[in-house]
Amino acid sequence: MNEERGIKMENLKLLYTGKTKNVYELPNGNCLLLFKDDCTGKDGVFDPGENSVGLTIEGVGDVNLRMSIYFFDKINAAGIRTHYVSANLDDTTMEVLPAKVFGKGLEVICRYKAVGSFYKRYSDYCELGQELPAYVETTFKNDVKGDPLVTKDGLVDLGIMTAEQYDSLKSQTQAITKIVADDLKGKGLDLYDIKFEFGYDADGNVMLIDEIASGNMRVYKDGEYVDPMTLNKLFFA
Repeated sequence: MNEERGIKMENLKLLYTGKTKNVYELPNGNCLLLFKDDCTGKDGVFDPGENSVGLTIEGVGDVNLRMSIYFFDKINAAGIRTHYVSANLDDTTMEVLPAKVFGKGLEVICRYKAVGSFYKRYSDYCELGQELPAYVETTFKNDVKGDPLVTKDGLVDLGIMTAEQYDSLKSQTQAITKIVADDLKGKGLDLYDIKFEFGYDADGNVMLIDEIASGNMRVYKDGEYVDPMTLNKLFFA
């Protein structure tokens, strides 16, 4: 039961069952995200890059929610629009504003270093670990097609968003990434890249949605990669 709101989960309408979260409809018109302990991975090994649930790790829903609360509070304080309203750690839920996703779902990546899939694609033109100027790229959420890249022109010409919405999405992405990177830097950690999801409200305003968790970012310490579970421990140490 969500005691803070006086609502029993079983009385709420389930809108969507996701890999790591379920989405419910609240009586006030907002939505409730239930953070689960399910993780993407393969053969029992946690891997945020995988597209299917591979294991359950006790407490991971709680830590993902706590990190999301921490950063959403900072981002909202900076005047950047998000869907975050409040959270209840006792039942690992977050109340959020309703938002529509772009198309069938869009992921936005901001990169400070040429690593991962970026380096694989463009290794003829860059060095591994080369500095990038908060490079933003967008991909369609499509597991079968491997989350294909899409350009601003593609998004606009396909009617998925307006040019103005893209420009807002890009500037918000870079501003949010700086907030996260600066905070991690204060903990002796270096952000190489991070992935977000955005949606829009009834008036077409772009807003950050979903979560900000360790599994969505690539972080290094003293030149060594920090896996998401270790990052959680370092972050909340």
